[in-house]
Amino acid sequence: MPRRLALALSLAMVSTGLLAGCGDSGTTPAPEPSPAPEAAPAPPPEPPAVDRAGLRTRGKALFPALPDEATNPDNPVTEEKIELGRLLYYDARLSKNHDISCNSCHPLDRFGVDGEPTSPGHKGQRGGRNSPTVYNAAFHVAQFWDGRAPDVEAQAKGPVLNPIEMAMPDEASVLVVLNSIPGYSPLFAAAFPGEDDPIRYDNMARAIGAFERRLVTPSRFDAFLEGRDDALSDRELAGLETFVSVGCIQCHVGATLGGGSYQKLGRNVPYPTEDKGREEFTGDEADRYFFKVPSLRNVAKTGPWFHDGSIPVLAEAIRLMGKHQLGVDLTRRQLSDIAAFLGALTGEPDASFVAMPELPASGPDTPAPDPS
Repeated sequence: MPRRLALALSLAMVSTGLLAGCGDSGTTPAPEPSPAPEAAPAPPPEPPAVDRAGLRTRGKALFPALPDEATNPDNPVTEEKIELGRLLYYDARLSKNHDISCNSCHPLDRFGVDGEPTSPGHKGQRGGRNSPTVYNAAFHVAQFWDGRAPDVEAQAKGPVLNPIEMAMPDEASVLVVLNSIPGYSPLFAAAFPGEDDPIRYDNMARAIGAFERRLVTPSRFDAFLEGRDDALSDRELAGLETFVSVGCIQCHVGATLGGGSYQKLGRNVPYPTEDKGREEFTGDEADRYFFKVPSLRNVAKTGPWFHDGSIPVLAEAIRLMGKHQLGVDLTRRQLSDIAAFLGALTGEPDASFVAMPELPASGPDTPAPDPS
């Protein structure tokens, strides 16, 4: 074959093969090489090793051990009171429409909060403040954001008669309900022996208070303070160190990391709020914008945060506290570390202690629900 013809045939075959590669039946051309993948962002550096022994020593000085029970000499805790108090805590018949109990706003299977900015009450009404957790609350200096109740026994009386909350018209109406439920009579008698007429409004509150005095949630943080080096991670310990060094301990100290004092919201930088805080209770202008310092136990589980439940993200709550209370702008690392430490304050309650009980049955004279 002449050389020129062979070259033409060869070029034709190559051309035919290239065209076939673009059709349905030909071979698929090799794909274009993919660009090299971009390098993944480097993970944040691990916190430096911390002095566990030194942190433990400082921690034990600032945060005493969490007791098993919050005692009250005027209301000694007994198993009989606890049994009665647990029933009353869950009993919605103590509300006007039989649809709201203590557990409605403070559900014990959700760390004692309902997760809402403000809680719905009778006919869906809402108050102006967030419902704080009942866990560990009996250790606090007082109850409610403004401290208007001195203890959990006094606090238990308030919501039952509050027209926005459980809306019972008066104490006598509550006693009518309790006396109409046959199963309560022997339980009150056992909880308050020696009393001629133990079904009293004060005793209702004392029983609920006794139950709440054992709503205690020790956490991994307590295990660390007791000597377990592996109870907290390096990140959590870095958060503890930051928590102490930036000044959070000015307010959040003691066994419950708060709950022991009142502080002005916006102490260093004014905080925008229409709620006058403790002044609404005391009538003293010096108490304007003062609120009880909340406990940080279980704080990672008890949002939304602040007195009005307006902050849905924990890191933002930490940032705002740094700015308004301490006058510092916390870095992203500091926020992350403190949040990690606060997560280590989550404790699990005794499931058998807080389990919903079987309530005593209504009697023939038990008042009907009243939605009005």
